[in-house]
Amino acid sequence: MEMERKIGEHPLWHIPVLGTVHSDTILTTWIVMVISLGFFWYVGASYRSPRVTKRQTTFEDLSNYLGDLAVSTLGPRGEPFVPFFIALFFMIFLLNQIGFIPLRALGLPFGGSPTADLNTTAAYAVIVFLMIQVVALRNHGVRAFSHLFQPFWFLFPINVIEEFARPVTLALRLFFNIFVGEILMYVVIVIMTSQVMIGSFNLSRAIIPLPFFLQFFNFFIGTLQAFVFTLLTIVYLSAAVAEEGH
Repeated sequence: MEMERKIGEHPLWHIPVLGTVHSDTILTTWIVMVISLGFFWYVGASYRSPRVTKRQTTFEDLSNYLGDLAVSTLGPRGEPFVPFFIALFFMIFLLNQIGFIPLRALGLPFGGSPTADLNTTAAYAVIVFLMIQVVALRNHGVRAFSHLFQPFWFLFPINVIEEFARPVTLALRLFFNIFVGEILMYVVIVIMTSQVMIGSFNLSRAIIPLPFFLQFFNFFIGTLQAFVFTLLTIVYLSAAVAEEGH
């Protein structure tokens, strides 16, 4: 099995105007986008039949849950954002779980979870942050920033730091949770292929079942982090769509 050259190292593309980018992250993200389109086409195609299928029921239950969560938190003004939250959850979920497929181990120049690359999580956090600011300005005008001077005007610098800390924590929380999962899998595979002996105890053979359980753990973490990212986006947006100021 071909291992990644170094943890956190990425092959690079040098693109005019855009500069240097991580080619494996971009290629894997494109693959996930194709998978997403195929999945939604697969779900949508089931509605051509009058018979209710399991895929319809499963997808609708999850979509309804996210929609109810958004509307209950944001109120009626949050309903137009429900499709965005559904798309955000499913996309991050798939980006997290694509690392299950050992594409790098097959010798391909891409693979792993794009959310284990800080560039991906930072991009999503910036999108969310800018959307919140635009929605706040659209709903409340310049009054949207009045909260930066509350409860006292001299707390403005601290409130600004807190405002910018939100996208930073969104990006770092998702990145570290997925990246650490990949590191754990990397370490386990290295031990398995290195014939590590502790006295007469063969550690490499003893941990052979561990990757199986670790993958289930990573699947759970990836699902949880997709939900947490979506939930925090809903919470942060709640002030922007509130009846009173941001």
